[in-house]
Amino acid sequence: MTDKPVSDKRIAIVGTGANGAAFGADMVNAGLDVSFIEQWPDHVEAMRADGLRVEMPDETVTTPVNAFHLCDVATMRAPFDVVFLGVKAYDTRWACELIKPLVAPDGLVVGLQNGMTLDDVAAVMGPERTMGAVIEVAAGMYEAGVVIRQTGPDGTWFGIGAYDDATRGREQEVVDVLRHAGAAEIKDDIRSAKWMKLVVNAAEFLPSSILGLPLADAIKVPGMREVMMASGREAVRTALALGHDLVPIFGNTHVEANDPDGYATVLLDAVLSDWTLPDTKVTVLQDWLKGRRAEVDDINGLVIREQLALGGAVPVNAGLVEIAHRIEQGELEADVSNADLLRSLLD
Repeated sequence: MTDKPVSDKRIAIVGTGANGAAFGADMVNAGLDVSFIEQWPDHVEAMRADGLRVEMPDETVTTPVNAFHLCDVATMRAPFDVVFLGVKAYDTRWACELIKPLVAPDGLVVGLQNGMTLDDVAAVMGPERTMGAVIEVAAGMYEAGVVIRQTGPDGTWFGIGAYDDATRGREQEVVDVLRHAGAAEIKDDIRSAKWMKLVVNAAEFLPSSILGLPLADAIKVPGMREVMMASGREAVRTALALGHDLVPIFGNTHVEANDPDGYATVLLDAVLSDWTLPDTKVTVLQDWLKGRRAEVDDINGLVIREQLALGGAVPVNAGLVEIAHRIEQGELEADVSNADLLRSLLD
């Protein structure tokens, strides 16, 4: 595969929700061979009938795409050179098993996901076919066949890194594909980079979702910035305790290595200023509005588990997860009236 031009590679995206579909449309419009493999039947049928519509702030683009149901995978025969995973973190294992027979022996599988899914991918695909990624984009999907992409390719960022030495040196192959969907760069330490993204996700996802508000509105509620920062600080301290480093992401080039709490603030402020529009809803809230389980245990829950294994505690993250579970179990509504409950986590 390494000698094959990008235009000749067969690409699959497993999980074509807002992010996967938007990136895939960019690739198709660049002339690449992309198969959309999706678990929402209505979404597949809408794409087949009318193409994929991507609504951006400055334009709307409708792209004819090759869309497939999960059951169609059994009818496929030709191997894929690059597979991107766009499913939820908790769906990683089964999605990898589904597509594994169709990944070329020298193919690469890349998780364009939140959370730390690297090891799950490698456990199924093998380290020699696993590449890591960290992304930043603002997008949503509330209607089959339609993506609301709030940051277009010029406002989208990818960091690509090898799982281990087995794929080191092949990062550029993935960059050459993703550069059609946004700015893409190679990260030497992808685990640390993914943990930095998890830090900002731990800060923003649950507090704003528990309030049932867009991120820009949630941050204005008294005390919520403090809650977000407390959660982010717990996450960044956990990352460091695990042996990871503070590394620049989102295209930044500098980090104050001796100020982890300050870097957590820098990351959150970057998301608020560069990737947040007035109506931007984080992915957890999008899932809840659709009645779906969110990645609560894959982000804030991971911080809790890792700290527990280290013999420590992260009380703000623990409180956020407890409230989020109550919402998912139907005991509590996601609403701004939960602000006092969130503020109490700082006591």
